[in-house]
Amino acid sequence: MSDACRSRILCAALGVTMLIGGLCPGLGAADFSHYRGLQFGMNLGAAAKEAGTQPADAKLIHQRPASIQEMEWQPRRSVLTGPANADPVKQGVLYFFNGELFRIIVTYDRYRIEGLTAEDMIEGISATYGPATRPTAGIAFHSNYAEVANVLARWEDPAYSYNLVRTGDQSSFAMVLYSKRLDALAQAAIVEAVRLDAQEAPQRELEKQKDQAERDRLVREKSRSENKPNFRP
Repeated sequence: MSDACRSRILCAALGVTMLIGGLCPGLGAADFSHYRGLQFGMNLGAAAKEAGTQPADAKLIHQRPASIQEMEWQPRRSVLTGPANADPVKQGVLYFFNGELFRIIVTYDRYRIEGLTAEDMIEGISATYGPATRPTAGIAFHSNYAEVANVLARWEDPAYSYNLVRTGDQSSFAMVLYSKRLDALAQAAIVEAVRLDAQEAPQRELEKQKDQAERDRLVREKSRSENKPNFRP
């Protein structure tokens, strides 16, 4: 079997046309700025409409110095049936910087890619995006960027980066897609937000203790006012 033929088979097996939003070999060049109708830089309202969710579903992660939000996303399933049309993407998360889509993380359904190795995944995705690089690097993965995953392969152009990683439990694969410009701004804002939170934590804890003390005082006063008139020795 020729390499081109094998690439086409892997492309179909991975559902790359649906999965990446690109094209299989010979059908045209991929556009890294789009993924399944979602465009990096689009606003939250437009992204929510495209994803079939509501803007109110977005969760606020950080509020200052910039707004960082995330929104769960369930990709729309094909009306077609059969293994060739099975969507390998299980779920996704959209991330917004000041209301602009800057990052997408999609996780593959472990059962629909069962048996595929990392090399199979890389070969199938490369059928759309061309040869991958293999950087020795980690990448922020999941909420609050506290989790870091090793990059297995990377496809990129000057403005966008697509990265294949293992999921945290190592049972499947995920793709981390982002706009380089917006992601750099978002990451800088996140670092500053974490710094501010740590700096203000002692004062917030003090205020929390004061609030609790005041609530306790009011409860005691209420009990005293109720019990004192009825006290009999």
